[in-house]
Amino acid sequence: MRVIVIGGTGTIGSAVVKLLSTRHEVVAVGHKRGAFHVDLASPDSITSLFKAVGTCDAVVSAAGIAKFSSLDDLTYDDYLIGLKNKLMGQANLVRIGRPFVTNHGSFTLTSGVLSQNPIKGSASISMVNAGLEGFVRAAAIDMPRGIRVNVVSPPWVTETLLARGMDPSIGIPADRVAQAYLASVEGTMTGQTLDPGQITA
Repeated sequence: MRVIVIGGTGTIGSAVVKLLSTRHEVVAVGHKRGAFHVDLASPDSITSLFKAVGTCDAVVSAAGIAKFSSLDDLTYDDYLIGLKNKLMGQANLVRIGRPFVTNHGSFTLTSGVLSQNPIKGSASISMVNAGLEGFVRAAAIDMPRGIRVNVVSPPWVTETLLARGMDPSIGIPADRVAQAYLASVEGTMTGQTLDPGQITA
């Protein structure tokens, strides 16, 4: 298969690219790094990316930003960052990318553990992640030509925790998280939220 990986230069995305490249042709896309770039907050940028890359069998998104701050400090514009980038950016990958995906191909998006297990300061991120999971459940019903769409909900990632000087024992290594993306790309499920902790290699 030919697989486009958005966010392919990030912590999770790099692990996804490494794993998928052992079995498929992978086109890695970064925000500023890599052969191809995309700004998820810009529908025009997403359109340009698909026109440049062309037809593919699967699209994986391991990208998207949202603001982390206390409810008292979050401004309207802070919420818009996550809504425009991580939520609508990934929804637009599906909306705009469908004509470029082959019959029975797939999209795999990324939400996150904070949708179901919020913490102090996660109001904006939790809202965006939960919105993505709802979008995937509904969009799967409307997808044409047998195209599937799923979302991976990563837990805390060990490498990220280490980089932030936090306790790595509560995380899962990125290469294990990548197994959930492989399962979505190669599987038959659709409309599902995948928990990497429940995926076995």
